[in-house]
Formats: sequence, C-alpha cells, structure tokens
Amino acid sequence: MKAEIIDISNILWQDVLQQVRHDIYQLPEYLALEAKRTKTIPEALLITEGDKIFFVPYLLRNCNDVEEFTLSDIFDIYSPYGYPGILVNQEAMTLDFLDAAFKNFQDVLKSRGICSVFLRMHPILNEQLLETCLSSNFTLNGETVSINLKLSEPEIWAHTRKGHQSTINKCKRLGFTARTVSFSEYYKEFTEIYEETMNRVKANQSYYFDDDYFNQLLSLQDKLHLCIVEFEGEVICTSLFFESCGIVQAHLGGTKNDLLSQSPFNLLLHHARLWAKERGNDYLHIGGGIGGSTTDSLHTFKSGFSRQRHKFFTLRLVTDEEKFIQLVELRAKALETQPEILLQSGFFPAYRYTVN
Repeated sequence: MKAEIIDISNILWQDVLQQVRHDIYQLPEYLALEAKRTKTIPEALLITEGDKIFFVPYLLRNCNDVEEFTLSDIFDIYSPYGYPGILVNQEAMTLDFLDAAFKNFQDVLKSRGICSVFLRMHPILNEQLLETCLSSNFTLNGETVSINLKLSEPEIWAHTRKGHQSTINKCKRLGFTARTVSFSEYYKEFTEIYEETMNRVKANQSYYFDDDYFNQLLSLQDKLHLCIVEFEGEVICTSLFFESCGIVQAHLGGTKNDLLSQSPFNLLLHHARLWAKERGNDYLHIGGGIGGSTTDSLHTFKSGFSRQRHKFFTLRLVTDEEKFIQLVELRAKALETQPEILLQSGFFPAYRYTVN
C-alpha cells in the first residue's frame, strides 16, 4: 500500500479524477479557490494498492490561527465548502482495503503533525463507501435531497409537492420566466441579489463571499452555470449550479426582497431540474437543511421537489490525541471553562468551539 500527499499541481490529482466518478468539490481548481478564501493549503492524500484508489482532498490549517494558540507545529484538516468526501473506486470497495486505508490515512496525518480531521462526506458518491465501512468515526448529521433526473418529466412533476406545483404554475401565469445564462454576463445581478438575501435572513458570516471568490468561480468554466428568473425585464431570482460527472449541485442563490412573496425560486428549481435532465445528468442535488437538519424550513422547502433522500455523514477523527487534548485545554482556559465542557459540546474539533 502506497500513500502520498499531493498538491493541486500534481498530475496524479487529474489522473485520479479521470479514473473515479467525482463532483466539483474534488477539482483542484475548486480546492484552490477555497484555500485562497480560507487562507489554508489545498492538498490531497492518495492511497493506492494495485488498482485500488483511496483519495481524500482537504484543506490544511495551522492551529495557530486561533489567537490563544502559539503552537506552530500543530495542524488540522477539514473539507472545503460543499461535500468533497472521499473518492474510492469500485475495486477499492472491500472492507479489508478500506480498513487498511483508513489506518494508513491516520498514520500519515499524525506523522505530519495533524491532530484532527473533519470531512463532509458526499451524500451520493459516498453511499456505498459508508455502507461498506462501518466506522464509528462517521457521524450522521441528517439528510439531503436530490432530484432523480432519470425519471420522466411527468414523474418528476408527480413527485413534486402539490403546494410547489401550484406556486410554479402561479409564477408562470404572472409572467415570470426562467432560463440558464452565463454567470459572467449576469455577475452583477447575481451578487446583488445574493447579498440582499443573506442580509435578509441574517446569515452566518461564513455564507458571505467577496468579489474575489466569485471571480475565481469563473475558473470552473463549463462546469459552472447560472439560472435566473426574470419579470418585466428584471432579474428577480438567481442561483449558481455546478455540473460534473452526471451530478448537478445547487450552490448559492437568492431572491429579491420585493418579490419574495411570489416564491420565484420554485420556478427556478423547476427550470433547473428540467435543464439538468435535458443535458443527460443523473442527479440535481439541492442539499438539506442547515447543518443537515430535517426539521427546519429550508429542508421542508427542498423536500417538496423530490422524494429522493440521502444520508449526510461527517468524518470526525482525532489522529493525535495528545496534541488534540493540549489544544482543548488551551481553548478551555481562554474561554474560562473546563475542557470537559468543550468535549461534550458536540462541536468538532472541540478546540475550535466558539461562544455564540
């Protein structure tokens, strides 16, 4: 079994993507823009044995980025925004190989001073992996929703909640129209509506992105698409979508405040799923509630477009317990609390716990 750390310029990265079905979140271009946004280092750990492939893309972060820490030789890794998970080819889908690969994964990271791992697993691509590898390190966070594009258009419509059907038909009667356009051409309209939406919902700061980030998205070229809804010549609703290997992912979107009550986003998603189906894709993945919740209004809205669900798991792994506890103790001291309180909070890694 061979294990090697590779950076985004390494030809092996593209070699893996040519052999394994993947999503946008594993592309080196996507890791690069996320690394720039988060001031981290984009890497991947590639483990191979014969024709078996185990590939983990991630962002490397120095633990001195929390001001209380002065330890420059301790790191952790986490996923870029979205669902990168772990790429494994069909030949590698055996319990023996996966167990050995996970052990090797932990050993390599520990040897590099990495004390913890937080990865968001891919709800679609990692289904078989999660069924094969029954690791206690995987945490079930909830579920996500996708639209099965292999169904016929009448079946897709029949799987849509009656309330959503009525809203879509109402939007059409009002004269709303939906189409797919170039992101670069409608960049200004998108960013203005997105910021207006985040301000309206009082979103967490992590959901705000600057112009540099949106400009870098253009590097994804034909894998990036923008859907809009227009009314009387004005863009009133918009959303970005990624497309890779038969999987279309809803990314960021929003609706203008003054037409929010008309729910044009219903029409946008309806258009997006028919557009994605026409292009021969298998899934339109629209995600779940906040943090994978199955009870909030966001999940309720999304679940009205499809009956297809996926379990959403995260991998939470301590690779160096001594260093991990050391950081927890430092963080607890800074917050004037006990380490046990942080460890029992459910937040991972506990040393990055913040008080709301």
